[in-house]
Amino acid sequence: MACDRGAFKAYDVRGTYPDQLDEAGAYAIGRAYVEFLGATRLAVGRDMRTMAPSMSTALIRGMTDAGAHVEDIGLVATEVLYHAVASGGLDGGIMVTASHNPKEYIGMKCVKRGAQPVGEASGLETVRDLAVAFADSGAAEGAVEGVEPGTVTEADVFASFQELVWSFIDPDKVRPLTVVVDGGNGIGAQVALPLLRKLPITVHAYNDTPDGTFPNHEPNPLLEENRQFIIEKVLEHGADLGIAFDGDGDRCFFVDDKGGFVDGDFITTVLAELTLRREPGAKILYDVRASRAVADRIEAAGGTAIASRVGHAFIKARLAKEQAAFAGEISGHYYFSGFHGVDTGVVPALMILQLVSESGGGLAALIDPLRAKYFISGEINTRVDDVPMKLQQLKETYADAQITHVDGVSIDYDDWHFNVRPSNTEPLLRLNLESLVSVEDMEARRDEVLNLIRSGGRERIGHGS
Repeated sequence: MACDRGAFKAYDVRGTYPDQLDEAGAYAIGRAYVEFLGATRLAVGRDMRTMAPSMSTALIRGMTDAGAHVEDIGLVATEVLYHAVASGGLDGGIMVTASHNPKEYIGMKCVKRGAQPVGEASGLETVRDLAVAFADSGAAEGAVEGVEPGTVTEADVFASFQELVWSFIDPDKVRPLTVVVDGGNGIGAQVALPLLRKLPITVHAYNDTPDGTFPNHEPNPLLEENRQFIIEKVLEHGADLGIAFDGDGDRCFFVDDKGGFVDGDFITTVLAELTLRREPGAKILYDVRASRAVADRIEAAGGTAIASRVGHAFIKARLAKEQAAFAGEISGHYYFSGFHGVDTGVVPALMILQLVSESGGGLAALIDPLRAKYFISGEINTRVDDVPMKLQQLKETYADAQITHVDGVSIDYDDWHFNVRPSNTEPLLRLNLESLVSVEDMEARRDEVLNLIRSGGRERIGHGS
């Protein structure tokens, strides 16, 4: 029986199959999850991984043996599982997925009522301890003593899901466009394409058949090698934009008509502007790594910009607390209060199609004005021996800046800034830096800060600015 403690991460369960997680481990997690939630009604969905059907079946068996009634929603994107739980008033649910990870991985994303996440700080460690204890006990499968076994019903929530996501745009404002979609052989394209094909656009879909062996490339568009295919296809078709989904479809990424990958900061910026048209004066969350373009454009559009700690569990909790309308992360996660306050890949895809239509050009017409003013480094990871010491050194070196600690250390000057965050799992520091002066200034500032992180540092370029 494989139910490795190390497979329980900060935000989800994720490990290699079958050595870290197998069907017996899935069964143990199912029983543990019902005990943890005290749940009677749950939903279970799964992605396209080769082991997902058997893992899902075992998980459901563990849940029903513990007395829960389970709605099996089958092969779906993670956001559809979220919708099933939130719209159905269920006690919770589990999506069997390893998201963008390679084919040998399997995992689970766990949510409670309202599709709110269950992570390390909200009970996942309790689920881990219960599941590992059951697995280590060697107990056989079977109904919990004194508990009547639950039932399993198949459910289809796709119609209500489509109705909800469709409400985020005005379809009449979408003009004829040429769009390339790369599904990465994940599940996202299967959810998105039925909606996209209702619009007056020409869609060139690739890798849209779910295949857990990922025969073309891993479903992680954040890695440059996985973007090359869609970039080439956008240029080949003369498309107005390209849309790529990750493995379980809860994130989407964009390529403009010039073949340029669009950073999540800038997608957050334009999505925020459309959100504020729908909800004037709303609060919008953005993660601390983001370009100043996000806050600048939110405030110019009459909204309130609020910096948040990175990570979906923190963002979702803050979204609810602030009663914000929208939140975006540079990693391609976009959250909407109107979509249960959770992340979705389809809603931002539809919204970007409307925005590009309104721009009169391709996606570059929306994004190039931001690129011309805000010069960002992208995230750069560095392994360090002493994370606290390096963070302190940065604060001392840049003591004349505005320094905040929403997540890691943020150093802000008038025309450049950076955030450095420690990794949750490794001795790494993650740097995101931006200049409002020029690409050359960004590169010089970036090298200066990296030199300090990687060695003993050197003289600063200048004070103040």
